[in-house]
Amino acid sequence: MNNKFKQKIAEAILRDAQNYPSASKHAKALGINAAQLSRIKRGDLERVLSDAKWINIARRLGVEPGEGSSWKIARTPVFDYITEQLAFCQRYHVSAVLVDVPDIGKTFTAKHYVRTHPNAVYIDGSLHKRKQQLIRAIAREFGVEHTGRYVDVFADLTWYLRSLDNPLVIIDEAGDLDYAAFLELKALWNATEGAAAYYLMGADGLKVKIEKGRERKKVGYAEIFSRFGDGFKRISPETERERRQFKRMLMNMVARANGLNEPETKLYARTGGSLRRVYIEYQKRHESH
Repeated sequence: MNNKFKQKIAEAILRDAQNYPSASKHAKALGINAAQLSRIKRGDLERVLSDAKWINIARRLGVEPGEGSSWKIARTPVFDYITEQLAFCQRYHVSAVLVDVPDIGKTFTAKHYVRTHPNAVYIDGSLHKRKQQLIRAIAREFGVEHTGRYVDVFADLTWYLRSLDNPLVIIDEAGDLDYAAFLELKALWNATEGAAAYYLMGADGLKVKIEKGRERKKVGYAEIFSRFGDGFKRISPETERERRQFKRMLMNMVARANGLNEPETKLYARTGGSLRRVYIEYQKRHESH
């Protein structure tokens, strides 16, 4: 790995530092030790971390390799709605569930929010489906010790969340969490009631899981639903026709913000309105220059 890319990652680490109350918490969240973090902050890039660890941190902080212009934020209705929701939840210690179609910018918005707001963390539920995986992942993102006895990790995490100013936990792909993880999330909410906020995001599978759990009177689901506002938030239209138009509008806004100024019909034919495909087109363009 060349030093130019390491320098980009180091700059992202410095920006990320503002989201943590101490260097030790920040180092734990990055998965490195305080001495390594101190060296990086001093500009020392040689033999500080393995290439694998640099890549891990780059992925976590959204640092892309290569040259070219950075991906620019388009203030779409999705971006503005989710940003406002997250800010409200974090400020007032309330929780909510967002259920909507994939590929409209939910994940991008949540990750951007976390990078720009202290005491907010993002967890991918598809990677941390089980109870212990979920709680340990949340602890790690806050810089709390996450490798010891599970009972101690849970206790330390709840204590720390209650001590923070307006902590927010965003769990994406929440429909992938198993039953025990949902119950433990309820326990975490109970232990931090009035001190922390939680925001679940997912597609229709999350809504189905919660509704079926409530219908079958399965322990925990009714309580989870009540704690998360007794309703599902949504941005996109309900009908298929209106949804296609909505996604096309999002595609145009994102494409124009990032200099993809070709005719709409041509871009839509190549991407199908997918924002992920728009990003691929953007990458291809900059790699060719």
